[in-house]
Amino acid sequence: MTGGLSLRHRLLLGMLLSTLLGLLLGWGCLLWLGPEWLWLAVVAGLLAALGIGLRLTRTLGDSLAGLEIGMLNLIDRDFSVSLPDSGINELDRLAQLFNEASARLRQERQHIYQRELLLDKVIQNSPNIMLLCDSVGHIIYANDAAKHLFNARKGLEGSSLSELKAKVSEEMRQMLESERDGLFNLGLPEGENQSWHLSRGQFNLNGQQHQLLLLKQMTRELNRQEVAVWKKVIRVISHELNNSLAPIASMVNSGRRLTTENRDPKLSLIFDTIENRTNHLGQFIEGYARFAKLPSPRKHVIPWARLLPELAEHYAFVCHKTPTLTLLADEVQLEQVLLNLLKNAHESGSAPEEIELQIAGRSGWRSDAADPVAGVSICVMDRGSGMSAEVLSQALLPFYSTKPQGSGLGLALCREIAEAHDGRLSLQNRQDGGLLVQLWLPQQ
Repeated sequence: MTGGLSLRHRLLLGMLLSTLLGLLLGWGCLLWLGPEWLWLAVVAGLLAALGIGLRLTRTLGDSLAGLEIGMLNLIDRDFSVSLPDSGINELDRLAQLFNEASARLRQERQHIYQRELLLDKVIQNSPNIMLLCDSVGHIIYANDAAKHLFNARKGLEGSSLSELKAKVSEEMRQMLESERDGLFNLGLPEGENQSWHLSRGQFNLNGQQHQLLLLKQMTRELNRQEVAVWKKVIRVISHELNNSLAPIASMVNSGRRLTTENRDPKLSLIFDTIENRTNHLGQFIEGYARFAKLPSPRKHVIPWARLLPELAEHYAFVCHKTPTLTLLADEVQLEQVLLNLLKNAHESGSAPEEIELQIAGRSGWRSDAADPVAGVSICVMDRGSGMSAEVLSQALLPFYSTKPQGSGLGLALCREIAEAHDGRLSLQNRQDGGLLVQLWLPQQ
């Protein structure tokens, strides 16, 4: 009956009814008991008025109590509470607005939570190293790539940046302590050099100054840019030389025809020499052109049982057992790499029986992955003279060779093929003499 009344009218009606019923009850007690029980009539009327008022305003109290509990839950970031209808227009409208606000907050929190999960997934799977430090140098966040780089199985959160610097190599420590952004070179125990880019960011979070350290592996990208420059140079040089060789070869043939009747041996020797050197230069240019136009690998399962005997027909080596590992790679390109490495091992001065080929499973890092991936390590080892530190640092560069008749493309081509397979090629001297060349390729 009163469901359509406003809150104000409901309160006025409740006060009026309670007062009227209290007076009626008190008047009835006074007539029934007599004037000497006036106090009892007054008390009975007040109690009746109070009981009626409490009865009429109980819904209002319950609704206000529910609203208070709901607001406290919102303060505590609990958005799961909904208020029921009370039957009072103003309170029902207030409960409806509360429920709409709570639903909107639940939706926003779910959206933020999903975005946080997505952002954390992206950061954790990023190959870049991320360290977030507070104003006093404590690490408050580190992604998986940082944990793998610094070999922190239990995580880096909670430790200090100074503690981390004390556990890393001197080169890494100097890089982390540097106040400038830029490229840094780090030497690995395997003899391989890596290029890293360090960038720092300062920002304010929750009223406190924070620092973000971002380390990015640049070795692969710099190598690609370097090889791209070399390939462009080779194409230009090949084009210009071929433009000159074609008319030279044509003139040699024309000269032979014009001097057919002249049997001078010296003239024939001149033509033969020019033709031989022209052919040699053409073959030389063709070798560089193949390096500049290396096709994308066509990956198939490598048949080790057939590939290894074919390699042994060209260069002898020792392989203690035929591998059973599954590797997807371009068989022609892989065979070319192994032939180049075995050829270098034989030319190092090592005895053939001391040249060994080892193939084993080994996890490694790929440029597009934050975690180590399964792969295959192919090692060619010899007992030759090894390489000096200067030669090791430049051996994989195109055109660099220590051989009198070397083109400087053998190891550069091997590295290009390895990186085309998302792998890597590294060289290091062996402890008891000789060289170890490792080709690592991912299995997928």
